[in-house]
Amino acid sequence: MDGHIGLKKIGSHASISEIDDFDLSRLLDKPRLNIERQRSFDERSLSELSIGLARGGMDNYDTYSPGVRSGFDTPVSSTRNSFEPHPMVADAWESLRRSLVHFRGQPVGTIAAVDHQAEEVLNYDQVFVRDFVPSALAFLMNGEPDIVKNFLLKTLHLQGWEKRVDRFKLGEGVMPASFKVLHDPVRKTDTLIADFGESAIGRVAPVDSGFWWIILLRAYTKSTGDLSLAESPDCQKGMKLILTLCLSEGFDTFPTLLCADGCCMIDRRMGIYGYPIEIQALFFMALRCALSMLKQDDAEGKECVERIVKRLHALSYHMRSYFWLDFQQLNDIYRYKTEEYSHTAVNKFNVIPDSIPEWVFDFMPTRGGYFIGNVSPARMDFRWFALGNCVAILSSLATPEQSMAIMDLIEARWDELVGEMPLKISYPAIESHEWRIVTGCDPKNTRWSYHNGGSWPVLLWLVTAACIKTGRPQIARRAIELAESRLLKDGWPEYYDGKLGRYIGKQARKYQTWSIAGYLVAKMMLEDPSHLGMISLEEDKQMKPVIKRSSSWTC
Repeated sequence: MDGHIGLKKIGSHASISEIDDFDLSRLLDKPRLNIERQRSFDERSLSELSIGLARGGMDNYDTYSPGVRSGFDTPVSSTRNSFEPHPMVADAWESLRRSLVHFRGQPVGTIAAVDHQAEEVLNYDQVFVRDFVPSALAFLMNGEPDIVKNFLLKTLHLQGWEKRVDRFKLGEGVMPASFKVLHDPVRKTDTLIADFGESAIGRVAPVDSGFWWIILLRAYTKSTGDLSLAESPDCQKGMKLILTLCLSEGFDTFPTLLCADGCCMIDRRMGIYGYPIEIQALFFMALRCALSMLKQDDAEGKECVERIVKRLHALSYHMRSYFWLDFQQLNDIYRYKTEEYSHTAVNKFNVIPDSIPEWVFDFMPTRGGYFIGNVSPARMDFRWFALGNCVAILSSLATPEQSMAIMDLIEARWDELVGEMPLKISYPAIESHEWRIVTGCDPKNTRWSYHNGGSWPVLLWLVTAACIKTGRPQIARRAIELAESRLLKDGWPEYYDGKLGRYIGKQARKYQTWSIAGYLVAKMMLEDPSHLGMISLEEDKQMKPVIKRSSSWTC
């Protein structure tokens, strides 16, 4: 089946591809552009998808050189003819289609784990919003958008439900963590049953579901060229409800989004409460995606856009300045003075230098850097989190220079972050007394397992997208080869354990749908990098440059 869908010409509205690069600072003062879509994804120059800073002259996707090393420590790929079809691709598609869930005759999503050869499903018969994203991208890339459209509409319908957890009403904009289809064979009826956190482990409502929904809506629109769904009153209202919930003003003095532990992919207690990098990166990306799709034909739309623009400027500065860590920045923090009181304080969050963990000094290469896990008063979580850093690259929350530094870090610390099965969700693992305190003695999150340093194949699609955007496809190619050597043989596990990811996770379910879909998306993006356009946002050229840390972000 053809993997591309031509984008139809639109004459009355601004195209999303044009608004993505639009000057945010001018958006408030100008009407919606009247631009005709000229080219489809197929016709677009691949170089237009590049950030323009690819190392070694690789500023055009046509210059891909399979097997060529980009850096200094990434193992050389053994594949020279990189796009030969792999025998496990067909098995992956078969398993992915087996996971499809139908509601009233229409496919509306994929269950989290496939019932394959009597493999247990347990409570994994639900369609999780975050889990479905790689499956949705795979279907879009394969020219099957109707599945994604059905999913978007069904979850949008569920958003309107009244949501209560232990008699406490949740915000109107909250998207469900998951839903399931209950079939009644007697009455021959289908009923959707949604979970907004009232059934979740720990009873935590998902913060990321709404962000993923907006990101997926843009991916659908970019892939198909069909603006009618995003511009429908229901979708416009759905986006505004999500944004109203997240842009509300309160007591917080930071532009980052305050949230609880377990509110995202890391769905158990792991000490990420406060301002976790994953949520901030998804928040930034969702804001930018919504900005490209929201209509401004009334006062409410204009006000929403104005709030987004202001938040984006503050959020990008805050993240690029205070969450970023490289060798120089680590040295600066190491020499921090404390108890500084004024707008010109360098150590704004009163971080005690003695709180820097020993492992960071050995982990940080001379060249390279990353967004740390969390920043809040007197606390910096120096751990590496893969999803947040990859999304930071794709959303252009990271500057082009920071994006390249993240790739440098992955190359320099290949064994620690990739190992034998891509990709470590977090690094390093917490253990001993710290593990007892932080996780509450969670037996699933023991060291180098699950979300405590486990390796998750689903992250393959995110790192592949980040590699393509930064002009480093050989990193992704090597990671995919590692996955291909084991994933099918091991039965598509949910995650792997151990420092190098050598062992199938002790509680990992087999035939995990997003492990399957993540692999397929990674393969399809490498074969046709133009697919990156549906999930990547270019740098806003008018965004204010990073200010020195000695300056207040409130200036």
